[in-house]
Amino acid sequence: MRHLLRLGPLLLALTLLFGAGPAFAGKRVALVIANSAYQHAPSLANPVNDGTVMARTLKEAGFDIVDSRHDLSALETRRVLREFADATRDADIAVVYYAGHGIEVEGSNYLIPVDAKLERDTDVFDEALSLDRVLVAVEPAKQLRLVILDACRDNPFGKTMKRTIASRGIGRGLAQVEPTSSNTLIAYSAKAGFTAQDGDGANSPFTVALSKHLTTPGLDVRRAFGFVRDDVLKSTGNKQEPFVYGSLGGDDVPLVPVKVTAAAAPAPNPQADIRRDYELALQVGNRPAWDAFLAQHPDGFYASLAKLQLEKISAEQVHAAATEKAKQAEAERDRLAALGAQKDAQAKAAADAKAAEQVQLAAQKAKEQAQQQAAAAEQQRVNLAATAPSAAPASTASPSGTNVASLTPATAPADLNRSVQTELGRVGCFSGAADGNWNTSAQRSLSQFNRYAGTKLDVKVASTDALDTVKSKPLRVCPLVCEHGFKVDGDKCTRIVCGDGFALNDDNECEKKRAAKPTTSKPATSRRDDSEDRQAKKRVQTGSAGGYGSGIAGAAAGAGRASGGSGQIYCNDLLCRPVQRGCHLVYRGGGGPHVDANAEVCN
Repeated sequence: MRHLLRLGPLLLALTLLFGAGPAFAGKRVALVIANSAYQHAPSLANPVNDGTVMARTLKEAGFDIVDSRHDLSALETRRVLREFADATRDADIAVVYYAGHGIEVEGSNYLIPVDAKLERDTDVFDEALSLDRVLVAVEPAKQLRLVILDACRDNPFGKTMKRTIASRGIGRGLAQVEPTSSNTLIAYSAKAGFTAQDGDGANSPFTVALSKHLTTPGLDVRRAFGFVRDDVLKSTGNKQEPFVYGSLGGDDVPLVPVKVTAAAAPAPNPQADIRRDYELALQVGNRPAWDAFLAQHPDGFYASLAKLQLEKISAEQVHAAATEKAKQAEAERDRLAALGAQKDAQAKAAADAKAAEQVQLAAQKAKEQAQQQAAAAEQQRVNLAATAPSAAPASTASPSGTNVASLTPATAPADLNRSVQTELGRVGCFSGAADGNWNTSAQRSLSQFNRYAGTKLDVKVASTDALDTVKSKPLRVCPLVCEHGFKVDGDKCTRIVCGDGFALNDDNECEKKRAAKPTTSKPATSRRDDSEDRQAKKRVQTGSAGGYGSGIAGAAAGAGRASGGSGQIYCNDLLCRPVQRGCHLVYRGGGGPHVDANAEVCN
């Protein structure tokens, strides 16, 4: 079996020479259209710049034909598409890149030339170019038909365009499309129904990512667009997600093939077998496995790592024994105390228990230190294998206790930790800051990812395997958890609003409010002296003589006498005044509001 594995590189080289036909692309043609100077709508800043970058990228990638045009009218666009269709008849790969305005009407997508007015919604059929017309131009290509649209912008004609039919739908961004021709891909700068950003620089985030990944030699076009998606999501703060529609077969289809110039097999790596044996022992993880590995490979880089693993196992065993001895010493101390043994025996048992506890603490510290050293060594081994998987470590012989930190790889562990934390946050499993510290919170997040993604990644360290696995998930993996009073709405939490007469209960559900119980009012209790108060008030009103206001008259009699009159005062509902000279008051009985009890009689 090992001999068969060693024949793998030779078989790979032969496959590249004789069996890798799809990797060698034939004639490749491209059309680049960029519209910025719109005559009846606001101009766009980036499309012409984006078209220039993409045309240069495709030319440097070795395309046979790269036709670059900008600011085309409707008539010019139709003529350019006809000419490009002639060029694709004998092509294997045909690419159309368009940057500018595009709109969706009734589920169909249209590219907008610079002279379009679009005063009515039906004008789009005459003044714009449908996406189907572009697909017709690339249809003759044999191996790959690729249409790239950086046109998912807001519709500039939407506010002024008249609707001929009120029900005619004009969507936001571009509509989802499913190509009917085989080996056809349509790439949007933002997925259907969403708009794209122009970015802060001279080029859009989508075009910047395209120029970086699309023409990577040997990279399958689907993986290239996956890397484009990751870069755009990162540069836009997850606000813009490119999307690809269509499907290809099982073979890789790179835009730029890898040219194999020699049939010589790669030089055998003497460390490959040792590495496989080491990884097998690491999976077993016990002392006999490591002893067997060191018996087969007693020296070198992996032998040093194996010795660190053995030291970790020994420290764990010593700690377990010390813990058990401490428990027995404590039990003996408690037993003698319960039996009321002699003080000397109890003191000796207490001392033994304390000594066992000290040994346990020391063993605990040694175990943690050994675990940290082994974990750090394993992390660096994984990073080293990721940066140079075919290279053997420089060390060939090193004694136990070698400082493996001297083999620090090009990618620092903190950078790898930060990358894994960032990706875990993207799929909804990590809510902390991506600070590169692989702490308990980060380990718990990766454990959550394992649970919901069905994976078995090692959570103790952030590995490149974990990074690649999390990156492969395009959508949220861990479910979104909202606080009380909020509900899950897509990728965010929204407040729950209950209707009139309903209230939010403890189960986060709106339930009908219960009617309040009517409160019965207690009858007012009369005081015992109410009748006395009423009688007193009545006496004040009628006066001591029984006439209305006579009490007031008596109180003011002195004032009347002082004025030279009879000394009497006449009062009614409105006022009180002295009785006129030569007159006097006569009591007529009764009295009360609006009824005078006294009458003024003059001689």
